[in-house]
Amino acid sequence: MIALEKIQKSFGAHEVLKSVDLTIAQGTVTALIGQSGSGKSTLLRCVNLLEVPEAGSLRLGDERIEFSRTEQPSREAVLRIRRKTGMVFQNFQLFPHRTVIQNVMEGLITVQRWDRERARARAGVLLEKVGISQKADAWPVTLSGGQQQRVAIARALAPSPDILLCDEPTSALDPGLAAEVIDVLSQLAKEGMTMLFATHDLRLAASISREVVFLSGGTVVESGLSEEVFARPKHPETAAFISVLGR
Repeated sequence: MIALEKIQKSFGAHEVLKSVDLTIAQGTVTALIGQSGSGKSTLLRCVNLLEVPEAGSLRLGDERIEFSRTEQPSREAVLRIRRKTGMVFQNFQLFPHRTVIQNVMEGLITVQRWDRERARARAGVLLEKVGISQKADAWPVTLSGGQQQRVAIARALAPSPDILLCDEPTSALDPGLAAEVIDVLSQLAKEGMTMLFATHDLRLAASISREVVFLSGGTVVESGLSEEVFARPKHPETAAFISVLGR
């Protein structure tokens, strides 16, 4: 469903991604793990072109883009890719001047051009799905971090994306609130939602991902089935990183 090939990305003189390949099958959950600065969040953001690579290619469904240092992809091509993705950010990024249900409705009305009644019905279904329908008319500032992240997940799901991208979805939360978000993501995984997430939370990665990709220094060091990588890592650097699971 998704294929990134020979992806390169630099910020100034610093090469963050060094010819990275990544393939994600439909209906699977893939975790990107690694130390801070390993390139996992940048790779995630390359999927919906919040970061545009300088080389390589991206295929998402029937859309394909080739990247080069001399030519940027067209706005139309970028929008076609973004319409296929939903994004959940580390710090929620809710609109503070919109209620919970308005946050979920906003993209459907302004981007998808849905009428308000249809958008409200869709938003209501999704708020029920993530277990926060009782807060539909609340303001984001009155919610806990876990509740805000569940609203952000509902908003990302609103346009029925082909893939849900999550950038450190639990790192801004304490363990109790993180558990709320993990429960929602686990349910989505059981329902067959295609997900790619970057995380420091190895318990999240081990509990819901089918595939794990360990990055270091902008390259893929090891990848494979979650249970195999976590139980029997082949690379010493992977073993050292995931040893925290046993602490």
